[in-house]
Amino acid sequence: MEAYLQHLLTQSLAFTLLIIVFVTFLESLALIGLLLPGTVMMTSIGVLIGNGHIGFYPAWVASCIGCLLGDWASYLLGRVFKQPLHRWSFLKKRQSLLDKTEHALYQHSMATILLGRFIGPSRPLVPMIAGMLALPPLKFASPNIIACLTWPPVYLFPGILAGVAFEIANNTHSLIFKWLLFSVVLLIWLAAWLGWRWRRHGKHRVDRLSAWLPRTRLRWLTIVVASAAVASFVCLYQQPLMPIYRHLLWQVLTS
Repeated sequence: MEAYLQHLLTQSLAFTLLIIVFVTFLESLALIGLLLPGTVMMTSIGVLIGNGHIGFYPAWVASCIGCLLGDWASYLLGRVFKQPLHRWSFLKKRQSLLDKTEHALYQHSMATILLGRFIGPSRPLVPMIAGMLALPPLKFASPNIIACLTWPPVYLFPGILAGVAFEIANNTHSLIFKWLLFSVVLLIWLAAWLGWRWRRHGKHRVDRLSAWLPRTRLRWLTIVVASAAVASFVCLYQQPLMPIYRHLLWQVLTS
């Protein structure tokens, strides 16, 4: 199925861009976005960009359009159907997430709208809840536009890095390089996630990981993983293939 989708995406630029708009629209749409593997889909699009099948900037623009359409559709949905949504059993099962998002919008509406786009579970909910709270459109618009402009590159970039790496011919050196690249990306993501948990420790509800990751252990684990990420990046940067990889990546980002 994935191979068939990639085949379709590479046949026509206009069709490809429409697919990207549709994917990002669904990923941003209230409730539907909760059920879709948005990170996987955006990474797949990023791989196609890295392979040279799609231009980076057209894909960025198409993603921004899809984000804006999905967020504003969600905002209007929340504003128009506020009462029925409050009674819907699907949302009642996620009441704690709704309450936390609503509280964050009351306290820091601009930051919540901006940062909420980068957090999977809250991405399709923040615009809808903003509408349910009757947040003024102008107050919603400015952070939403900034979020929709900055979100696509962040989520596309891991796929772009992988796509560019696939373009390097396979040999012993390239295999080591690709594994180091994968390790760097994974360790950076893990360090960021651990750092976020460390910063939020004691502020969010207790979950299964909280017992295994008390504050002291979390702090040291964050430092160790971040140090490993830096060391891996240094090793990667010193690889003989790094100049070739940088050249290919620059070509993709400027095409």
